[in-house]
Amino acid sequence: MNKGLAAVPQYLGDQFQTASPGMRFGYYLPLWMEGSFKRLEDKTDALKKACAFTEGDKQHVKRLVERQAAMAEMLSAERLCRLEAKSTAPFSTGLGNEHPLENGFAFLNPYGLPYLAGSGVKGVLRQAARELAGLGEYEWDIDSKWDQARMDALFGKEDSNNAQRGALQFWDVIPEMGRLQVEVMTPHQGHYYKDADQPHDSGQPIPINFVTVPAKTDFVFHVVCDETLLHRVTPCLLQEWQTLLEEAFEHAFEWLGFGAKTAVGYGAMEWDRVAHGEEKEKHRQEVEESAHLATLSPVERDIEGVCKKHKGNNPASALLKKLDAGEWQSPEDQRLVAEKIRSLWQAEKKWNPDFSGTNKAKVKQKKHCETVLNYLDG
Repeated sequence: MNKGLAAVPQYLGDQFQTASPGMRFGYYLPLWMEGSFKRLEDKTDALKKACAFTEGDKQHVKRLVERQAAMAEMLSAERLCRLEAKSTAPFSTGLGNEHPLENGFAFLNPYGLPYLAGSGVKGVLRQAARELAGLGEYEWDIDSKWDQARMDALFGKEDSNNAQRGALQFWDVIPEMGRLQVEVMTPHQGHYYKDADQPHDSGQPIPINFVTVPAKTDFVFHVVCDETLLHRVTPCLLQEWQTLLEEAFEHAFEWLGFGAKTAVGYGAMEWDRVAHGEEKEKHRQEVEESAHLATLSPVERDIEGVCKKHKGNNPASALLKKLDAGEWQSPEDQRLVAEKIRSLWQAEKKWNPDFSGTNKAKVKQKKHCETVLNYLDG
């Protein structure tokens, strides 16, 4: 059995396992037979070797996803629309790229890892918005606020005589995956397309291999809004652009798909709208909390942090313990902490500096209250 060789100079050798998947697929694919200029008959094995992910490739994917997440964290909730989806079918893109097998694939340079270009995401969502606005080929019985004006404001105008940049920016999407897989399509109408024969279903099938991202892969979409531009063009959309975009995403997930060969089921995805709503609410609370903490003094932030950490587990006692340990030095800071402790115990009906009974627990609590009074008196 002939060994497959890559079409590269001999001095490069034949060991390309540590190269990225993109390099192995595009430059080092072992398609040629040893000692001849003929291609291998079966190219599946060569493609599988090119698609194999090393541990380093998996780590690169993880780091790219983490970097996008860190960048998204720096944006306000009003500027960002973030959706997590999972593919329900294999996903492929870039099949039209030049390649010896005539079926390419899109890899993100310089990492050589699969990706869905932001421009592709924008194109799918624009089409989804067109259909929801009733401007597509088919009519959809959907009550939607999408119209041409909203599409122009968010996606931009494509008219070359009156071009306009849209307010939305679509990030590239990095599939969170650990491997690629090889799919096969078997066209059998060559006799009709090439030889001008009559069309029929008994033509000789010709297996063609192409690369896909496996089903059940996680995709995270990020769309950022230029609020200044949107305010200048259509101010009313500042309050509804995220809802409109989520509606377009939902339509795209259910009916359109992403990437190539969507007409035969590839690129289908789904998302959990309930989980997305919960995540948005959590993010909103985090933003509000961050804004609230920014208005506080250092000692007030300390108090908030201790109360949050010991919520439901006697935060007043935790504050008193830190107070006695010398956590705060200035009398003003100590008084603020003592006031917070008193208010917490008063709310719990544990403030008893005037207790005169013999109950051991209450006598102990009385001593704590007296300690707090000492701090309050300075």
